Amino acid sequence: MARRHPGLRRGRLYLKVREGGRIVSVAAIIAVAVSTDGRREIVGLGIGPSEAEPFWSSFIKGLVRRGLTGVKLVISDAHDGLRHAITRVLSATWQRCRVHWMRNALAHVSKGQHTIVAAAIRQAFLQPDAAAARQTWRHVADQLRQRWPKLATLMDDSEHDVLAYMAFPTQHRTKLHSTNPLERLNKEVKRRADVVGIFPNEASIARPTMLPNLSGGLCGIGVR
Repeated sequence: MARRHPGLRRGRLYLKVREGGRIVSVAAIIAVAVSTDGRREIVGLGIGPSEAEPFWSSFIKGLVRRGLTGVKLVISDAHDGLRHAITRVLSATWQRCRVHWMRNALAHVSKGQHTIVAAAIRQAFLQPDAAAARQTWRHVADQLRQRWPKLATLMDDSEHDVLAYMAFPTQHRTKLHSTNPLERLNKEVKRRADVVGIFPNEASIARPTMLPNLSGGLCGIGVR
């Protein structure tokens, strides 16, 4: 992990493992970093019973000990424990996954209006810089406010978190606004986990054959 990684994503899935004669569900957290040259790399795998802040702090501190540096932005879905850990350990900005946010936003709108409302909100994402994006975001929120006040309030409250990536260079933005690139990785890990069924212990989850790298090969990541 010698290169600097300004962007960090996290993906999550739940796996079954034997523990003390019982079968329990554990959270498997996969961290993928985006380097300054645009490469995506798996940089960590964490296993834990929950996603409370102590788990996140321990996981992120482990990444830092292993050489993760230069993180400026962490992309994830909304999770308070992770957000607090990001501030405490990395002093980085949090980017709320744009795709997950849009799903939450459209829940405030009737299904027949999803397309037109989503298109209006996306106008902010098409702007050339952060200032223009924020201005467009606020304008769209005001346009929607009378008909969908809860959606407008959500936009007011989440403006900074959803548009954080706009402060970065244009060429990097497509890789920094969403955790969607992790979906394919999670599906592949889940497919391999389904073959195993129930893992004999947590260490077995980190076998090299469980974690595909992002170019299609295999890589082994140590479990903390």
